[in-house]
Amino acid sequence: MIDTRPLSVPTFRRTWIGNSAAYFGFQFTAVAVPVQMFAITGSATWVGLLGVAGLVPLLIFGLWGGAAADVVDRRRLLLFSSVVTWVTTVLLLVQAVLGVRSGHLLLALMAVQSAGFAVSSPARQAIVPRIVPEPLVPAANTLNYTATTAGGVLGPLAAGLIMGIWSTDSGIVVAYAFDALLFTVTFWATWKLPDIPPGVRVGEAEKPSAGLRGIVIGLKFLVTQPVLLLSFAVDLVAMVFAMPRALFPAVAEEQFGGGAAVGWLYSAIAIGAMVGGLTSGWIGRVRRQGLALIVAVVGWGLAIGLAGMATSLWLMVLLLAVAGMADLVSAVYRQTIMQTFAPDHLRGRLQGVFTVVVAGGPRLGDLRAGATADLTSVGTSWVGGGLVAAGLAVVLGLSSPALIRYRPERDGVADR
Repeated sequence: MIDTRPLSVPTFRRTWIGNSAAYFGFQFTAVAVPVQMFAITGSATWVGLLGVAGLVPLLIFGLWGGAAADVVDRRRLLLFSSVVTWVTTVLLLVQAVLGVRSGHLLLALMAVQSAGFAVSSPARQAIVPRIVPEPLVPAANTLNYTATTAGGVLGPLAAGLIMGIWSTDSGIVVAYAFDALLFTVTFWATWKLPDIPPGVRVGEAEKPSAGLRGIVIGLKFLVTQPVLLLSFAVDLVAMVFAMPRALFPAVAEEQFGGGAAVGWLYSAIAIGAMVGGLTSGWIGRVRRQGLALIVAVVGWGLAIGLAGMATSLWLMVLLLAVAGMADLVSAVYRQTIMQTFAPDHLRGRLQGVFTVVVAGGPRLGDLRAGATADLTSVGTSWVGGGLVAAGLAVVLGLSSPALIRYRPERDGVADR
């Protein structure tokens, strides 16, 4: 079963509770905003623009937030970015209560909220090795991923229930209010954090900077470290080539007659990841973390490819759930390798790059899947993408043995 030892550390326990509540609450807004946008504009194009409004600030402020996390106290940075995110949620609530029917306002508020999240995310992840002992970092990351996955499954279901009980206008107001209320738990957890000043800067000759120069220093370090570079590369391969969610509406309609099938397809990967997290006690005992990461990505690609061949909805859902379990494992090792391999004074910047990769990869995967399906067929795009991802993960692993050989430093054999 899942390793809960990090929860015995009071600081991590409070942070985990706060993050879990915030992510669960965020799902209410994630459902309410597109529902409100469509109610205002009646246009799917406007709904699609919400993704663009959120992605651009995420790419920009993810890198800047990572650089800032290496220069300023990470607790203070988290408090500042949390205020930005919470105020944006309150403004979403206010405009819904006042009946301000403006698509442009929704786009602007989503951009600001995305910027706040992008600034906070690198610091929130970079503090994990500072608040739990290094041997417990994999278990701590597993608990974080399991909680966010559970929120990703239960939050939209709860938001849908709210929309079903109330009218659209009233349901949107209630959803925003729930998010704003739950986010106060994150304020409490962040406020209770100890001061987390920047780490000792060993080997960085220039004065630290939260600007472009600081970002460039982090990128220079990244490109000289095969272990980190390959761990980022295999994640991009997994998401760009084997993320099939853009194909779910077409598959649900063409193979299963629409209806509830599309909901099961969208939920399957998250359900598998949640089950994988709840049965993840073994993850922290694996020492060959680089090899485990490659194996998990290969498993993800193969499971996705096999799911695309399935003709039964429940077999497809089952195989997608297996893929979700593999994705949970790969995410934990990817995050753990980054946190324990990178020196603390560069961890924020690398976490910022990680945030951009994690956010951008699935969106590029959606584009790849849709374009390939239009050029060939849905089945070719789905099955071929999964098999290509598995094959490329093997090639990347064999091309540079540094990642396959990697073990945590505490084993005394870390390959740096």
